Formats: sequence, C-alpha cells, structure tokens
Amino acid sequence: MQSTIHVTSDYEQVDAHAPSSTYYTTGLNAGGVIGRLKTYTGQRYNDSPVPPRKRRASHDDKSKAQKFLIDVQETQRILMEQEDTDGDYQITVNDLGPKSFSVGTADSGGYRKIDIRGTYMLSNLLQELALAKDYGRKHIVLDEARLNENPVDRLSRMIRHNFWQGLTRRIDADGLELICADTKNRSANHNPRIYIPHGEDAVFDYYKHVAETRKHLKLDVQLLPKNITPEYVKSINDRPGILALAMREKRNTLVGVPFVVPGGRFNEMYGWDSYFETLGLLIDDRVDLAHDMVDNFVYQIKHYGKILNANRSYYLSRSQPPFLTDMALRVFEHESPAHPEDSKAWLRQVLQAAIKEYHTVWMASPRLDPKTQLSRFRPDGIGIPPETEASHFDHVIEPYAQKLGISIVDYMQQYNDGEIKEPLLDEYFLHDRAVRESGHDTTYRFEKLCANLATVDLNTLLYKYEVDIAYAIRNILNDDGEGLLDYDGVKQCAVDWEERARLRQERIDKYLWNEEKSLYYDYDTVKEEQTKYESVTAFWTMWAGCASKAQAIKMTKNSLQKFEVLGGLVSGTEDSRGAITLDRPNRQWDFPYGWAPHQIMAWRAFKNYGMQDVASRLAYRWLYTITKSFVDFNGVVPEKYDVVGMTHKVQVEYGNVGTDFKFVPREGFGWMNASYQIGLTIINTQMRRALGTCTSPDLFFERALKRQNMFNETHLRRRKSSEAAAKKFTRNGSVIAAVTRIGAESGIGGSNTPATSPINFVELTEPESLPNSFNHLNI
Repeated sequence: MQSTIHVTSDYEQVDAHAPSSTYYTTGLNAGGVIGRLKTYTGQRYNDSPVPPRKRRASHDDKSKAQKFLIDVQETQRILMEQEDTDGDYQITVNDLGPKSFSVGTADSGGYRKIDIRGTYMLSNLLQELALAKDYGRKHIVLDEARLNENPVDRLSRMIRHNFWQGLTRRIDADGLELICADTKNRSANHNPRIYIPHGEDAVFDYYKHVAETRKHLKLDVQLLPKNITPEYVKSINDRPGILALAMREKRNTLVGVPFVVPGGRFNEMYGWDSYFETLGLLIDDRVDLAHDMVDNFVYQIKHYGKILNANRSYYLSRSQPPFLTDMALRVFEHESPAHPEDSKAWLRQVLQAAIKEYHTVWMASPRLDPKTQLSRFRPDGIGIPPETEASHFDHVIEPYAQKLGISIVDYMQQYNDGEIKEPLLDEYFLHDRAVRESGHDTTYRFEKLCANLATVDLNTLLYKYEVDIAYAIRNILNDDGEGLLDYDGVKQCAVDWEERARLRQERIDKYLWNEEKSLYYDYDTVKEEQTKYESVTAFWTMWAGCASKAQAIKMTKNSLQKFEVLGGLVSGTEDSRGAITLDRPNRQWDFPYGWAPHQIMAWRAFKNYGMQDVASRLAYRWLYTITKSFVDFNGVVPEKYDVVGMTHKVQVEYGNVGTDFKFVPREGFGWMNASYQIGLTIINTQMRRALGTCTSPDLFFERALKRQNMFNETHLRRRKSSEAAAKKFTRNGSVIAAVTRIGAESGIGGSNTPATSPINFVELTEPESLPNSFNHLNI
C-alpha cells in the first residue's frame, strides 16, 4: 500500500520568501497541518495508471502560484543519488546528473508531477530540504517561488536572515563551546582555555564559576599579567586560548557582548573584518549588533592595549588596519534619536579609546618612523607565528636546518626556545608578523620588507582617524559644552586634530604620491624610496578624502584600468606581482585575486569624488562575481575570488574559506556578506535586474566602456580567454550540465514571460537600453 499526503485547508498564509525560521514553523508547514493517509495502491482515479512525468503547464493552472508536496527525507535521498555525482553534498555545475527532478504538486496531493530543472533550482531544492530538516519537518509544502527566486533577492535574504546569525558569537557560559573551537590550535591539548585581562576580577570569578559548575567543558581559566610582553606571549604559544571580550550584567549574572566572526577557520573576532561586517549589519538593520561590535573593540583597547588581530592569545602582540573612528560614526548615525545624550556619551567613550590607540599603537615606537613621521605595520613578537599550518614555513627553515644537520621540526623548536640565534630569520619573521598585522597575508608587495614600509593604506586610515576625531569634536560633542577628554583628562581640540591631518596629508603627498605614474605607492623607510608595487589600496586615499580632486581624477583616468577586470578590482597588478613559477607560487593578496574590503573601499572612494558611474560599475562587476558563483555552486559565498578567471576555486595558499558545507550554506563569509548588501545599495534598478539574470559585466557596459576608451584590446583578450576557458570546461558545449541557464521562462529576474514562450537571447549593451525582462546567454 502506497502513501499519500493530506493537507488541511485551514491554515495561515505565509510569505513564500519568509525566513526559514518562519516558513518551516507556521502556515502549511506548522506541526499537524500535513498528515499521512494510506489511501491507494498503485492506481487512482478510476483505475487509471499513474501518468508519466510532465512539464509545467501540461495540467496545472499556470496563473496560480505553484506549491509542491514533499517528503523531506526521501526526496533528499533520491535527489542526492541522482544529481550529486561528485559526492560533495552539493548540486553544482560540476555535477553531471540529468539536472531534472520530479516533484508532486500540493493541489493534487502529490499525484501530478512537475519537473524541477537546472542547477540553480535543484540546488535551491536541496537547500530548502536541509532547512526544513533543521526545524524537524518530515513533510513540507514548498512554494515554487523559493526555488526560482531571483538569485539576487535570495542571496540578500539569506545574508540578512541566516548568515549573520550563523556568524554571531558570544563569550560566556552558553557560548564558550562554540567560540573556543580553534582549528589553528596545533598544541596537544584542545580543551577550551580562556585568558582574562588583568584587573577584571569579576570576569575572572565568573569564568572560574563556569569551570566549576560545567565540568564537562574542562575549561582552563587563566589571568593575564598587567604587562603583556612579547616574551610572555611566546611563553603561552603552546597553551593557546580565547581572549575574553566585553560582558554586561543581566539578571544578576554576566553575559557576553555578541560579535560577528568571519567564518570557517576564522572563529574569533578579527580587526578589520569587523569594520566591514559592521557596515553590512547596519544595512540589514542590525544596529544593536553593530553597536556591540564597537563596544568589544573599546574593551580590547582598554584591556589589551590595541584592537587585536583577533582575540586569541597568539595575537596579543599584533593589531590590524584601524577603522574604529569611521566604524563608530557610522553606528552613531544609526542610533535611536530618542536618547541623543546617551548616544553622545557612547561616542565619546569610543573616541577616547581610539585616541589611546592612535597615540600608543600607531604613533609610537616601533610602528612610527621617526624621520617621515609616517606609520608602519611593525608589531612586536618573538619566534615563529604559531597559528599557521604546521608546514607553512618549512621552505624558509629548511636551508638553515640542513646547515646544522638537524630536522626542520627540531630547528623550529630550538629557534623558538632561543637556543639557536639567527638574525636573518629574526628579520624574516619581523616582516612576516608585519604582513599579518597589515591584513594582507600574504603578498609579494610585502615579502621580506613589510615592517619597513610606510604603507598608503595604514597612513590613509590614520588620516581618517584625525579628520573623524576633529569632525566629532567640532560638530557633535562640543555643542553640549563637555567636549572630548582623553583617558588622562586632557581636553581634545578640533584644531589640533585638523593640524595632524594636514601634516599627514603633506607627508603622504611627499613620500607616497607619484605624479608621473598617477598613483600612490608604499615608502620604504630604510631604503628611503618608493616601492614599485602597484596596489589597489592607493584608492583608499579617496575613501579617506586625503587625495586632491586633481589626484583623484588622474588616478581614475590613468590607473584604474590597471586594476579593473571582469569580476571587480584585483589586489595588485600582474606586472607588480611578477612571474609565477614552482619556486615562486602565487600569493592570495596578489593578482588575480579580488577581495571584498578592496571593493567596498573603492566604491565609497569614487562616490566621495562624485564618480557614481564608476562606483556602480565596479559594484556591478563584484556583485556579478558573487551572484554567478552563488547560482552555479549551490549558494556558495567564499572568502575571496579569482576575479580574472572568475572562480572561487582558487589554487593558492590557505585555499578558500566558506566553500566546505553540506547541502546549504550557513554562514557565507563575513565581509563577503557585507559587500553584497553594500553593493546592492550602489547599483541602480536596471543593474539589479540584469544582475538577477547573471548578465556579464563586459557585455552590460560595453558601449559605455567604448565611449570612455576603456574597452580596448586588453578587454577583448580577456573575453576571448574566458570564452576559451568556458568551451574547454563544457567540452565545447557538449556537457550541458556545466551550464546554468537563466532565461525568461524560469521566472527569475522578475520575468512575466509565459512558460510556453520561445527562449530569446537578448544582447545587453548598456544600462540605458535594458528591457524589463531578460533572457540570458549561456555564460
């Protein structure tokens, strides 16, 4: 006897695109609405045989939104057996299944069948089944609208409702197990360990109580000394642990102030990642969480002396690119107007922390260069960074170990213990730590010289600190008479901070600007010369406003084309990177890789100088890269992309974070999520519509680029190279499973074209000429 599913008719209507927490717990998917009845055996409807599968519109009402009746477990099993041919628990363009799967309609009790076709809709089905299982659903009524949803809308919705929550952490009794997990811990003991700052007695007592009452955690609670030296940090490298963050009182106990982590192996609060994540949170109306992120940074400055690379013990000596003032002002703008004095008091204490960080970290030895008065990434530290993979430095250590006739492991141990003295290695690891503090680990831009460089990015950010503090004093904090005092009680004056900004701008122009090449370069404070590496961070000067209008125009006209490629902005130029060989492998912050922070900074940079058209074009390129990968690869949102080869499958050190998941992505990646939400605010409606159909940027902007004399032989070669790669990947089109088609018949991209209409391929040329619906080429 076979089974049919009975669906009750009395139910609450639920938005087809509601968050999964609502969609799978209310309406038709609430408990008890769907019941199982044993009613037929093999034949139904006057003994007529069960009809073969048919395409949509053969027997169903096309004017009615379609719903499917699905057995979650069984459907998932069959779908995976049929479509996941490479066994990675995802349905992607790399799978060679038929890309067609039959499901029953809800109106017919699951009797009539409709085919779900194509990689995108099938991967969405797989994702929805996994989400339904999360909420204990065995049978569901699934809206077709969740399967053919515009990919732009779907990804943005997943970021807002799923990904941010998946990345949120708290350090307290309830959050310890999740946050203490650290795949970078190479010590023998993986039991959770937490370090408490000196003077935080209540926090120390709280965690000691947690350790005593939750013995299953095996929590090791350690109190840090008042003065944290490089020697001390090295001494605890074999006992790594999480560093405590801010807590607040709630119901007679302490609870952790929440924060967002990047994702994957990066399961802690990172420095500059947090700034970009905060921008995304603000767009998604998560103001409270953005506020909490700032509070955690203030806590770090107060108790650890700096905004940390991340809150693990092995990061105690390192910081990361400073963004706190802009971060705080952005959050302040979104604060509730109901309590302005509270908001001002909050901003005041954040800026006090920023001033301490400015003077004691960035404008002090060893980071401040005494001659140029510009700052460098130059952290303290001793020994080999312990958070890397075990074999990461083997190629560096090997010749020294061979010279002494000992193993690499033994050499590393003796070097870390101070038994072996090697000045050349000391110099190497000084620069290596500096690279990691810069956030750009690794790149040939900084190879073996980072600690000597007054970089354009760092000094641009410090210029922004100076103008932000001056602005806040003059326009926000002085109108109530209190002004702004630093931690020592010294009153801060806007004119003093404006003078600091003026002097830094002069030094940036003197040492970093290259008039002949229309670009800013890093300055080597030891060799006393500019470096030759062309970095996209040069445009951060426009983000901060320290580039003159003339300089901005020159950079846009003469240098932007060096970095702008099909999928967005590359980190550096190909010429700067140099040749790649077996002995000189690629680095992840070099050409051809693109990163979210570089894109976000550039968009605002060009907007600051009235170049909205450039900002929106660059945003479209990046959003296309994300969207196309999301459509083709089961919703993946990774850490970075090859924006020239247009792939997230990168062959580079560390691989790519955010790609290893089963059935449905849970987190995306922090700053990538933010870049998508931010980018959608940059592009216009026509661009968003084209993005929903994965329209190639070069095709979309071809006429506009030709008018600007930017569509040249380089662009043509790039397109031909991409086409050749696509033909090779699809065996000249014979492997149709490797091609995702999004056409008007799919319902994606806002199309109202009937399903029976023929597929038309429209060549998209530029935003002004776009039609209301799109039929997309196979890309």
